[in-house]
Amino acid sequence: MTFASMARKYEARKVPEGERQATSAMIASLAAEGYDTVAAPFGNALVEAAQKDERIVGLTADLGKYTDLHVFAQAMPDRFYQMGMAEQVLMSAAAGLAREGFLPFATTYAVFASRRAYDFIAMAIAEENLPVKIVCALPGLTTGYGPSHQATEDLAIFRGLPNMTIIDPCDADDILGMVPAMCAHDGPVYARLLRGKVPSVLKKHKPDYKFQLGKAQVIRDGRDVLVISTGLMTMRALDAAVKLAEDNIDVAVLHCPTIKPLDLATIAAEAAKGGRLVVTAENHTVVGGLGEAVAAGLLSRGIAPRFRMIGLPDQFLEAGALPTLHEMYGISVGKVIDQIKGWL
Repeated sequence: MTFASMARKYEARKVPEGERQATSAMIASLAAEGYDTVAAPFGNALVEAAQKDERIVGLTADLGKYTDLHVFAQAMPDRFYQMGMAEQVLMSAAAGLAREGFLPFATTYAVFASRRAYDFIAMAIAEENLPVKIVCALPGLTTGYGPSHQATEDLAIFRGLPNMTIIDPCDADDILGMVPAMCAHDGPVYARLLRGKVPSVLKKHKPDYKFQLGKAQVIRDGRDVLVISTGLMTMRALDAAVKLAEDNIDVAVLHCPTIKPLDLATIAAEAAKGGRLVVTAENHTVVGGLGEAVAAGLLSRGIAPRFRMIGLPDQFLEAGALPTLHEMYGISVGKVIDQIKGWL
């Protein structure tokens, strides 16, 4: 942290006129104006899956309430394991259960899985290709509690891990669909998680949308810009596209809920449609995430469109109110709009 950022950390934040925050903005739900919400989609989907598959068990490192695993714990207390604040033990126990024929879902915060427990995940789970499902809250910039809780580099960390499938869901529709897909996948999975009251975004824009592991899907078509997005940035891209249409700027949105394996066939087919600016958008550092993966995939196929990236900077981020931070680091709807207009 620089001296300048330390000084800003203790400055009073100015809230724009008309923007009143009724709850702690450091832990507030993501803005989802105009969308219905689903309560605890992960916890409820896991209960439904476990009712059909007795192998499923749930484990957490003292964060059941904050990963929605408490819903599973209440419904199936004999299949729930509270491991305490010990992420390495959590991952090792999940690996052991998988070896005994169980299908473990292990939850914690994304920073703790990617930084603190990485070696245990690599050696005990990924190397052995065990079907442990790691589901982590607070991905990217979804908390205002500073670098200790902001997992801005988790996708880059896990992309380099052999055998690991990676999911970055946009909304409740993705989460409800990814749980059964994770159960059916024979191998380890790392999934980012939005918890609490999660907006239902994708089906509002594409009523027939259905999550498919390893598949990217066009949610909205457009002639001027192609936004290739993942996670909550698909919601931001769709909202930006609606507003940009008012200025006669036609934006297509290609949603990539699976980061690894990345659906480069669909991405390449869309990017090869000439004349469009191609923009990637992710709630992750621009180093080692979706943007770099897409760029490398396109260039390896001889496709070189006008290309830009929207993502978090390569630095430790500040603490503060989420709306302020999203504006500061360029991932709010308004900033997405401004960047696209500036590139056209």
